[in-house]
Amino acid sequence: MTRIYSRRQAFSLIAAAAAAPVLLPGAAVAQAGDVCRLTPQVTEGPFYTDPRLVRADMREGRPGVPLALRLQVVDARCQALAKARVDVWHCDALGLYSGYPGQGDGRDISTVGETFLRATQIAGADGTVQFTTLYPGWYRGRTPHIHFKAFIDRANVLTGQIFFPDALSEAVYSSTAPYSARGSKPDTTNAQDGIARRAGEASVASIKQVSDGYEAAMVIGIDPAAS
Repeated sequence: MTRIYSRRQAFSLIAAAAAAPVLLPGAAVAQAGDVCRLTPQVTEGPFYTDPRLVRADMREGRPGVPLALRLQVVDARCQALAKARVDVWHCDALGLYSGYPGQGDGRDISTVGETFLRATQIAGADGTVQFTTLYPGWYRGRTPHIHFKAFIDRANVLTGQIFFPDALSEAVYSSTAPYSARGSKPDTTNAQDGIARRAGEASVASIKQVSDGYEAAMVIGIDPAAS
């Protein structure tokens, strides 16, 4: 029987920082009706750029486990926010962001001039954007995550991060190149990551395993009246 993991169950895995590698084969699709709360604002981090790359496939040939990422932008009443702009960016399987020098475990790798794993989409009538990307890698001091910015207008921008169960990350990293070249475990779990703890359950993606990788879904709740 296929097991379904809800958002709350996924967060319980994070809080427990599970050590055993457990795959998540069940479907768990985020629904706006369940998430009429606002998504927490968290730090942008040091690696944001705005290349305005309007595209769905953001991989640019980078190796890794395929990840289909679906985000829905809604307001506090759970109404879809059409035409919201969503920027997404994250590191590759080896923990490198595009466009920056001084990266890698030895801080000697530069990706200046590159734009892999960055993209922008404009939400449709249902408030949804979709990206074709890779399961994120990790770097020192942070748990695996994906960054996003949701723009309602110039004055209303939500900056957030998307998190994944530790057990799933460990399973991916231990069994798949090039992730496995860095070992099976990040140096920081979700429970040890202050940003993940502050973001909480609302920033945990629902995960579904598919034939060639994973699907991740999350609802982004934002208040258009805020400034």
